[in-house]
Amino acid sequence: MRENNVFNVPFRRKRQGRTYYKKRLRILMSNKFRFVIRSSLKNFQASVIAYSTKGDKVLFTIGSKELTKLGWKGDNGNLPSAYLIGALAGKKALERGIKDAVLDLGYNKPTKGSRLYAALAGAIDTGLKIPFNPEILPPKDRISGEHIAKYAQYLEKDEQVYKKQFSNYIKKGINPADIVRHFNEIKVKIYG
Repeated sequence: MRENNVFNVPFRRKRQGRTYYKKRLRILMSNKFRFVIRSSLKNFQASVIAYSTKGDKVLFTIGSKELTKLGWKGDNGNLPSAYLIGALAGKKALERGIKDAVLDLGYNKPTKGSRLYAALAGAIDTGLKIPFNPEILPPKDRISGEHIAKYAQYLEKDEQVYKKQFSNYIKKGINPADIVRHFNEIKVKIYG
């Protein structure tokens, strides 16, 4: 039996799995704003955060509700909506004089072509400078929702399955096969 057992208790946020301190330190060493992307199953948000010694300052956050206010009738957790939220956040950052940032995904698992990178693509297309590897971005046809439209056309043969799969689209009054056109309409509203 040891007499001098020393046990260092990790920081509370590390114990809770909320902060990855090594990754955070690398991001903060860049001395740039952080473009933070967070997602859930049905919602998405993008924020620009500045580091301060007294605590991070959230300059603004764009979420799924802002997209709905623009007239978006599609799902709030898919690739097209992620891109549009990223574009809204990028536009707002440029309006506030923020020209470059660093991507912060937090504990989200970085997967090539995912919704997280669709939001990044939206911010980059507005002109916000964020270092990235072009191979990680989803293809343009998936960003615009062509895969959703093709799947809707495929399911139209079986009406029961179609209504079950796309019930939210039908409730909101949009045909899932027209998602690409609707995406482009909202995109035009964002870019002005």
